[in-house]
Amino acid sequence: MCSIIKTELIYGEELRVSSTLVAQKTEIKQIIKRDGRTVPYDASKIRNAVAKAAEHIGCDPAIADEVTSIVEEHLDDKFRDIKPHVENIQDLVVMAIKELGYLELSEAYVSYREKRSRVRRATSGLHKKLESIVWNLNRGVEANANVGSNFSAKLLLGASEAFKEFYLDAVIPEHIADAHRSGRIHIHDLDSYGTTINCLQIPFGKIWDREGFSTGYGWLRRPKRISSALAQEAIILQSNQNDMFGGQSDPRFEDAARFIPEEYETLAAIPESELTPEQRDTKAAIEKEAYQACEALVHNLNTMHSRAGSQVPFSTLNLGCPKNHREHMLDTQLLLAFNAGLGRGETPIFPNLVFRLKAGVNFNPEDPYYDLYQLAVKVASRRMNPTFSFMDSSFNAPYGDLVAYMGCRSRVIANKHGQAVSEGRGNLAPVSINLVRIAIESDGALYQKDLSSFWSRFDETLRMAEEQLMHRFEVLCKLRVKDLPFTMGQHLYMGSENLSMDDSIAEAIKHGTLSIGYIGLAECLTALTGNHHGEDEDSYQLGLKIAAHLRRFCEDMGIRHNLNVTCYATPAEGLSGRFVAIDRERYGLIPGVTDREFYTNSFHIPVYYPISIAEKIKLEGPFHRYHDAGHISYIEVEAPLADNPQALEQMHRMMAAADMGYAGVNFPIDECEDCAFHGIIGETCPNCGSAHINRVRRVTGYLSYTHRFASGKKSEYEARITHN
Repeated sequence: MCSIIKTELIYGEELRVSSTLVAQKTEIKQIIKRDGRTVPYDASKIRNAVAKAAEHIGCDPAIADEVTSIVEEHLDDKFRDIKPHVENIQDLVVMAIKELGYLELSEAYVSYREKRSRVRRATSGLHKKLESIVWNLNRGVEANANVGSNFSAKLLLGASEAFKEFYLDAVIPEHIADAHRSGRIHIHDLDSYGTTINCLQIPFGKIWDREGFSTGYGWLRRPKRISSALAQEAIILQSNQNDMFGGQSDPRFEDAARFIPEEYETLAAIPESELTPEQRDTKAAIEKEAYQACEALVHNLNTMHSRAGSQVPFSTLNLGCPKNHREHMLDTQLLLAFNAGLGRGETPIFPNLVFRLKAGVNFNPEDPYYDLYQLAVKVASRRMNPTFSFMDSSFNAPYGDLVAYMGCRSRVIANKHGQAVSEGRGNLAPVSINLVRIAIESDGALYQKDLSSFWSRFDETLRMAEEQLMHRFEVLCKLRVKDLPFTMGQHLYMGSENLSMDDSIAEAIKHGTLSIGYIGLAECLTALTGNHHGEDEDSYQLGLKIAAHLRRFCEDMGIRHNLNVTCYATPAEGLSGRFVAIDRERYGLIPGVTDREFYTNSFHIPVYYPISIAEKIKLEGPFHRYHDAGHISYIEVEAPLADNPQALEQMHRMMAAADMGYAGVNFPIDECEDCAFHGIIGETCPNCGSAHINRVRRVTGYLSYTHRFASGKKSEYEARITHN
């Protein structure tokens, strides 16, 4: 007999409630399920649920019979003329248990009911998402424009949705999970919450000094020629992608030049007119091998799939600051190979090239490698890549030319636990806050909000973001080296050098960064003041204060936890449409705030706002210094700049003067799948008449095809206007 059965006084006498009553037959024949279906009433479902709750706390499951009898009495009394809903029945169960005095059982049943609700919610939602993946053949990938729709991709997406529900329901504290679900915050790469980390600037320079490495199926010896080295570079980028959910980057591509014959240094120092025929042939042969190696690298990075075949690696190569003739030549050959394109001249989607600009090295006409910059400008004017990073900006200059960027904009450099370098380090995990939500919910009338209320709500949300990041960091610290066998097992990550396969990765990931980001500064300012930061000086200054406040919070959080915590200008892809959809459902259509299908990317001036190139650069430049986790600005022009590369160089000089750290110029690139015609194409190819057109555009830093854009990003692209 259950020890918690409560005794009650009935007519002044103590009476123990019997647990052997027999349920009486109800007149109820049908009930309504949660999904609206009408199904036959089944008393055994009540008995089973109550019995399970009773067994859980050590009670006699026979109690379920008397509970069921009382429930059926109430059903006949309350639902003579209408069908009861399943929730009505569950409420009656709780009431019946309390009537019988089983207080602990009541609590156990309520707990059981809540657990079942969470499982039901996860399962029903998951089923709908899996149906979308399996049956919607034209489904875009909301968080990743470079995942296809093949068998492997669908397996990846299905597993991704299942893992998301698992982490939200079983791992992440409920109030944080609710904040994510409700659109208050966004936990990036939720499907990887406890299984891996984000991205890495792979230390190729150190790898090339080793005797080789292993991918798990044998040993690859240290290369001897540049062709072998760049073949291995593709393998390393691919292998590391399989261990991580984010991008992979070479922080200094020139390090591979050590595999070019040293003889080239001598030959390159001789004026071309003074070379002997034999020397000229030798030099040309060395350059040809380097070109072919770079050409193969570009082709491999567009065809070698990772993540079980679902996508090619998100690869970035940083280049532009060579230190000798071999490094200069290798950068040259990479740019030439990238400009040549793929097999039929198609624009390479990967790797993303980031060209470092630095005065005294390549940025000015008198600099020794200015010719390399001119070539980079020529290539970017046709292919949209490379993008350009500015090593002389106020926040990059203290590190010389060591700062490396990911194509998406991620940046890692300062380090509380070791050397301040990019290589061997990366971002562990970001979380983004919904700035627009904070503004909408602040006290005061729309467009005239109480700023003290905003700052209070902002801090509250930042504390939630801090709690989420620290929880995720604790979960990640439980991973062992063997969980990331290439990243950690081959000692690519700083601090992993002395770890064994069963050791925690905590000693390594303390060198990584945790980041808090945001989207929708423009819509936030509009909700607060009636104007975004491109329209009004006061709004602009408020925007800078918001960015500075977030940066200070991240710095203080880093001090509190002795970790590298950085401020992120979030590269929202799927998130660009997620927050606004939730907010519009909750608050309706608010002009200038929720009236589009996307929120504006981070601190950017809205893509639909008419503004000149010079003004956009001037306004966005000061925001870069606050976002030490990553930042980027874009200029939109109506056509490739191949006939006017000087315009691109002029923009770079304006960007440098505005203290930007990283920037790109966007324009349409259309390519016919059938005849490889390249240009701006309407509905059909002007050369062959085909309607099979690939439209290459930039999304969150990387190139992709528009038909792969997430819904929010597709809407954002369609709203873009060019800057004059």
